[in-house]
Amino acid sequence: MVDGDGLDSSSYFHTNVFLAFIDASSLSPSFPLMFPFLLLQRNICLKTIEVVALKLKTIAVLVRFERQTAGLRLKSTESRIELTEARNEGLEMFSDFCDGLLEIDFSTLLEFSSTPHQPERKELSSMMSGNLKLGVEVVSAHDLIGKDGQGTVSAYVELEFDGQKFRTTVKEKDVNPVRIAGTSFVPYTDAVELFYPLEKQALWSRVKGELGLKVFLTNDPSIRASNQQPAVEPLLNIPAGGSEAEAVVAAATASFFQDTRPDSVPVRTFHHLPRDPEQQFYSAGAPAVEESVRHVGSEMKAEPPRVMRMLSSSAQQPVDFQLKETSPYLGGGRIVGGRMIPSEKAGAFDLVEKMEYLFIRVVKARGLPAKDITGSLDPYVEVRLGNYKGTTRHFEKNQNPEWNQVFAFPNERVQASVVEVVLKDKDVVKDDFVGIVRLDLHEIPTRVPPDSPLAPEWYRLEGKKGEKLSKGELMLAVWLGTQADESFAYATHSDSIPAVDPHTLSNFIRAKVYHAPRLWYVRVNIIEAHDVLAFDKSRVPDVLCKVRLGNQMLRTKAILSRTANFLWNEEFMFVAAEPFEEDLVLSVEDRVAHNKDEEIGRVHIPLTTIDKRADNRIIHSRWWNLKKHVALDVDQLKEDKFSSKIHARICLDGGYHVLDESTQYSSDLRPTAKQLWKPPIGLLELGILNVAGLHPMKTRETRGTCDPYCVAKYGHKWVRTRTVVDELNPRFNEQYTWDVYDHATVLTVGVFDNCQLVEKDSGSNGGNKDVKIGKVRIRLSTLQTGRIYTNSYPLLVLHNSGVKKMGEIHLAIRFSVTSMLNTIYIYSKPLLPKMHYVLPLPIIQQELLRHQAVQIVAARLSRMEPPLRREVVEYMSDAHSHLWSMRRSKANFFRLMAVFSGLFAVWKWFNNVCSWKNPVTTILVHILFVMLVCFPELILPTVFLYMFLIGVWNYRFRPRYPPHMNTKISHVEAVHPDELDEEFDTYPTSRSPEIVRMRYDRLRSVAGRIQTVVGDIATQGERLLLLLTWRDPRATAMFLVFCLCAAMVLYVTPFQIIAAVCGFYYMRHPRFRHKLPSAPLNFFRRLPARTDSLL
Repeated sequence: MVDGDGLDSSSYFHTNVFLAFIDASSLSPSFPLMFPFLLLQRNICLKTIEVVALKLKTIAVLVRFERQTAGLRLKSTESRIELTEARNEGLEMFSDFCDGLLEIDFSTLLEFSSTPHQPERKELSSMMSGNLKLGVEVVSAHDLIGKDGQGTVSAYVELEFDGQKFRTTVKEKDVNPVRIAGTSFVPYTDAVELFYPLEKQALWSRVKGELGLKVFLTNDPSIRASNQQPAVEPLLNIPAGGSEAEAVVAAATASFFQDTRPDSVPVRTFHHLPRDPEQQFYSAGAPAVEESVRHVGSEMKAEPPRVMRMLSSSAQQPVDFQLKETSPYLGGGRIVGGRMIPSEKAGAFDLVEKMEYLFIRVVKARGLPAKDITGSLDPYVEVRLGNYKGTTRHFEKNQNPEWNQVFAFPNERVQASVVEVVLKDKDVVKDDFVGIVRLDLHEIPTRVPPDSPLAPEWYRLEGKKGEKLSKGELMLAVWLGTQADESFAYATHSDSIPAVDPHTLSNFIRAKVYHAPRLWYVRVNIIEAHDVLAFDKSRVPDVLCKVRLGNQMLRTKAILSRTANFLWNEEFMFVAAEPFEEDLVLSVEDRVAHNKDEEIGRVHIPLTTIDKRADNRIIHSRWWNLKKHVALDVDQLKEDKFSSKIHARICLDGGYHVLDESTQYSSDLRPTAKQLWKPPIGLLELGILNVAGLHPMKTRETRGTCDPYCVAKYGHKWVRTRTVVDELNPRFNEQYTWDVYDHATVLTVGVFDNCQLVEKDSGSNGGNKDVKIGKVRIRLSTLQTGRIYTNSYPLLVLHNSGVKKMGEIHLAIRFSVTSMLNTIYIYSKPLLPKMHYVLPLPIIQQELLRHQAVQIVAARLSRMEPPLRREVVEYMSDAHSHLWSMRRSKANFFRLMAVFSGLFAVWKWFNNVCSWKNPVTTILVHILFVMLVCFPELILPTVFLYMFLIGVWNYRFRPRYPPHMNTKISHVEAVHPDELDEEFDTYPTSRSPEIVRMRYDRLRSVAGRIQTVVGDIATQGERLLLLLTWRDPRATAMFLVFCLCAAMVLYVTPFQIIAAVCGFYYMRHPRFRHKLPSAPLNFFRRLPARTDSLL
């Protein structure tokens, strides 16, 4: 924008604008959108704008405003002015390179007059007294022709006004540059967006597309000047390898860029429009915008900006949340690219780092001297190695104690050359010294499995000064080993000694392997009951039957009958675990009031007496006698046999796989019956290396700390590593193996903070819940056989405040198969056992049974020593994944949209073909369509060949590591805090009624939108169904006539001709199309539906 002296009110604006688009792929790989322009010329009477597009390696788009004779009076009704005289001679040689030309007659837009009955002209004339500015807003363009051989074009526009040049930024790889938000421009009342078709400059020019412009005037003083584009140096130096055409164009471009203005013409300056979307310009009281906008294309020879690669948002997430591939040194060598470079002989633990330990086994003592006045001794042993100290339990009044306890000290932390084993007497005030054994570390042997355990030996106790004592010997075994030693699992580790007492150490710290109980489905079919006599003879009995198995209870419907016989014939399913500890209880009760049932009789059926089956064979039903309890007095119950009987069919179904985890993350798919198990197809090996960067989970001695341990679950086998006390970067280096029966399963590894490590006097007794730190899921089917995956997985946990990274776990995984043919054969077998398809269970029933199975497994594992706590089992099994979550619903919706995105992309591509966006592609599609119509037997081979080529092409980009939890796919980055609070709410809810009401209303709004979509789909289906029912007699009659004519035409016309005609008609050129809907679509939309019958 430039400042001017204004225009005479008798002057007229008549401006012809010539615009063209070119390919500028090599100029700018990244850009914003289009840009507005404001131009001014003092004493403007006639101006011409020319935009020429040049097709070269580096292409410029120029706009020329040629000055014409002043004082020329033109009106909107006058003819257009041709540019033959005004055009520079240098432009004519570029006509072969132009993509498109546009001529705009501005006399149809602006006409200055002082006629009193035209308010618009009065307003425009009032602007003449100030600084008048001409605004040209380049809004959008569409349907441009591709120039880079790929059907795309990188277009931009350059404007030149009286020697002042300005250029838009480049729209890269886009034949439809979109317009930016209208709030970024000045909304002049009379300025409207007009689309102008690009005109050809030569007869054989390939030109297509339209350009949208908005032109206006303003004298707003808040518009400030922007930097003018400097003149471009003439392109006189052409490289030696350049073509003749490039030389000609370069010379012409140099002459074209030269300033042809007289010396007396002052230099003008551009002004930018304000870009604040909140400002409303040309309204009363609109403040001026002080922010200036930087021009990104100020020089033609400017250095290209950095390339910004926009990848799929569904796959990308923050770098801190991504998987990291590592190359650690493991037991057998270094891992590089999934292969092990052996450096030494690999042992059994080749997926973990080799860690050397000093093992000290305190077996027993004999002949100890008495220390108390009473002649007794309460002995215990204290093992010292540098700053580390471990103690055994003590025995009261025992001079020949036996401990058989192992201590493990990491060799890398050994800070002494002598091990001291001190025997002491437990006392109330101060423990008494009994004797000591000193061992030199340089004399300790090394044991390598599978060598037999080292034999312990007796050592004579010494005094404090090193003298041998006359009484007392201690049996010890000391050796150097690794974590492959069988004593490693039950040893007392030095990193766990300082914080806890021996009892807690034994119960909550050791590494253990657990086997979940084998689960059965119990099928109970309650058929009928006979001779049921109610206690109240004055009323008709309302009888039902309740079935109980542990904490599971189901009931039949209540039946009113004046007879003593009741028929239900209802079937129930329960979950039971081996060994069977609870009986199945059937009780017949009379409903005497609401929520009050009076028991008539019951029967206890041990599960060990129930028949088992592995298929769908018929199990014979049985009659059981019902018994009732009659109270004689307070301390005595008399059990009387009752004449009532119940008829039922009960069996243990072993042909099903009892789901005890989420169906999406199943780690085992075998049936319960062992005779149906197939041999394993492979071996899964897991090395838990370390965990890094953990957050403090609690405080101990006024400082943050954490006591982490890991749990891994696959199939029936659960493993738990040792707890590393008071460590934020623990090293485990423990390796475990599982037999694999189906590779379509998932391994789950979780990290937890052990909250059971309390002081002796705290009295907590392990009542605190262990805190989850994070977990990792690895699907075996995504692993290559034989490859070692060493990755660092981020531990992501979703809290009420959002997703949080709690640390990283370093794992080494190897999946090996015994036979590749068996592995491939598994793909053809059903995923679940046969009974799931012969007698399928309803989805709702499966979810209820899964919940019961998780509770049973959690109860059984929590009874083991050390216990695997309930909260750990529920978190590893995704016990609460079935509960409602708005976030999870949105994530599933976006997953569904991603599934259909391929179809949407194909449909969009086909629409581009039909609209002839790229004529070459459209012609090729026509040729392919004709081939397929003429040879329909090529359709399926073409489809499968196309999929084969896509798969081969994608092999280069195959994933190199297993998939991990993705925050974008999980929709946790943009989730509302209230949705997270709702997800973590208890069931039933514990929130206030106001919050529950708000969430209910939100759920109603979501359900309302879903209801609308479902109703629209039902409406379209009803229109098809009602088409032949004469609901609309005229429409049905028209459709029947069409069907008759179509049948006759299709009978006499070959199918290939019909298909070719329909295809060519659908892909016809846009000039033979119109934007209104087609007649068949209009006919279909006018058909009636059953919406009129809805209340």
